[in-house]
Amino acid sequence: MKGIAMKSPFSNLHSALSATTVLALGLAMAACGHKAAPPPPTPPAPPAAAAPAPTVTLTADPTAIESGSRATLTWTSSNAVRVELNGEAVNLNGSQPVNPSQSTDYQVVAHSADGQTANAAVRITVSEPPPPQQPPPPVATDLGFDQAVRDAFFDYDKSDIRPDAQAALQSDADYLKSHPGLSVNIVGHCDERGSAEYNLALGDRRASAVKSYLVSQGVDAGRISTTSVGKEQPFCTSQDDNCYQQNRRGHFTQGSGQ
Repeated sequence: MKGIAMKSPFSNLHSALSATTVLALGLAMAACGHKAAPPPPTPPAPPAAAAPAPTVTLTADPTAIESGSRATLTWTSSNAVRVELNGEAVNLNGSQPVNPSQSTDYQVVAHSADGQTANAAVRITVSEPPPPQQPPPPVATDLGFDQAVRDAFFDYDKSDIRPDAQAALQSDADYLKSHPGLSVNIVGHCDERGSAEYNLALGDRRASAVKSYLVSQGVDAGRISTTSVGKEQPFCTSQDDNCYQQNRRGHFTQGSGQ
């Protein structure tokens, strides 16, 4: 039939492929004009957890003792690498006996690995032992001198007349006033602690204090002489507080009989 042209099926396929190619090329060219977005930054690492703070406790049993006695210190710590008791390294947990000669403060310090510290403290109070019991005063005035007249005892490094010595010296004054012909010598004694020179002076102060008290109670001062031997003539030679107390005295010796 004349005037009618037949299209080949390959012509349509070629047109479709051409359009696809053009589209792909256009997208590729558009992509070449833009850079890819950078990846997001890495978040920082979380901070390290702080080391736990150290803790420490310190106790004393008992907290009050007499001179010459002992107490026990006990301490516990946590989160510590070093513990010091009054400046000396000790175990992280432990106990230790102590026998302070005077009232003392104890302190424990715990150190952690990163330099943190914790501390605790306790005080042990030290007192002098009570004076020895004095025998009861004589009930009759005709007792012998050694039975009727009692010595006056003193505290460590003191020359003050304490209450128990006042009671003894009051009885001594009554005896001396009832025996007016009797004279006495008061000898000052000290315990072994301290130098010989210091104790001679201390013994003299003790003897003078005893004499002054007797005079204040009406005894004639002319009947009383004083001497000091310091620590040279002890009544007791043991090295303990009970013995030291026996040696701290104003001792009476008889001058002449009635």
